[in-house]
Amino acid sequence: MKKYEITEQQVTEYWNQNSSVWSEQVEKGWDYYREYLNNPAFFNLIGDVKDKIILDAGCGEGHNTRILAKKGAKVTGVDISPGMIQKAQEMEREGPLGIAYEIATFSDLKIFKNCSFDSIVSSMALMDAPHYDLALKEFYRVLKIKGSLLFSIAHPCFMTKGYSWIRDENGEESGIVASEYFREKDWIESWKFSKAPIPEDTIPFNVPCFPRTLSEYVNLLIKNGFMLARIEEPRPSAEVCEKFPWMKKWHEHAALFMHIHAVKE
Repeated sequence: MKKYEITEQQVTEYWNQNSSVWSEQVEKGWDYYREYLNNPAFFNLIGDVKDKIILDAGCGEGHNTRILAKKGAKVTGVDISPGMIQKAQEMEREGPLGIAYEIATFSDLKIFKNCSFDSIVSSMALMDAPHYDLALKEFYRVLKIKGSLLFSIAHPCFMTKGYSWIRDENGEESGIVASEYFREKDWIESWKFSKAPIPEDTIPFNVPCFPRTLSEYVNLLIKNGFMLARIEEPRPSAEVCEKFPWMKKWHEHAALFMHIHAVKE
C-alpha cells in the first residue's frame, strides 16, 4: 500500500480554505464538466434512488446530495471539511430537503452502524483522499448486503501528474500525454474553472492529489469484498460538443472521468 505524506488533517485544512470560493463558483454554474459530462453520466449509472437510504461520501457543499434528495432518496452527507459542511447546512436551511450532514472522514464512519445504507455514492472525492483502502472497509461495513457503492473519480490513466495536451499546427488538441502514471508521491494541484467568465481573475483551488493506478482502484475493491458490477468512461455527447467545442477533445482522445459500480457481496 502506498504511503503518502499529506495527512487527512491537511486535506481538511485545504478544503476548508477552498470552501467559500468553491461553493460560490459551483453554484454559479462554472463547473461545466460536472454539469454537462460527469453528472449526467454518473446519475444515469446511479439509477432510481426513490425511497433509498443513501450516504453521500465526500459531499462537499452538498450539490449532488441535494439532487439525490430531490429524486426521492433519504440522504446523509459526510465531508471531512467543516467549512464545506457549514455551506451544505446553510443551503439545507434555506431550502429544506430532509438531508442530514455530518463532519466525518469516510475512512472512519464510526458514527454509523453496520448495514445502515442501501447505497453509498461518492462524487469526485476518493482520488483526493489518502486512505482509499480504509474508506472501502468502512463502506463495506455500513452498506447493507447487496448494497451498491457508486463513485466517480478523475480517470487514473489520463489525469496523471504529467498530463498535458499535444497540439497540431492549428493549435487544436490532437493527442494527450499521460506520463507519471506509476507515480508514488502525492502532490498539491492548483487549478481553476477554466471556463469561468474571466478565468484570469478566478481564484484557484489548491487540492491534495493521491495517485493510484486503475488496478489499485479495482483490486482493492475486490480485496475488500466488493463485486465489480460496471465501469464507465463517459464521453461528452455530440450535442454537448457542438454547444461547447472545447469538450470535443474528451470525446475523441481520452476519458476525463471514470465511474465504478460495485456491490457488497
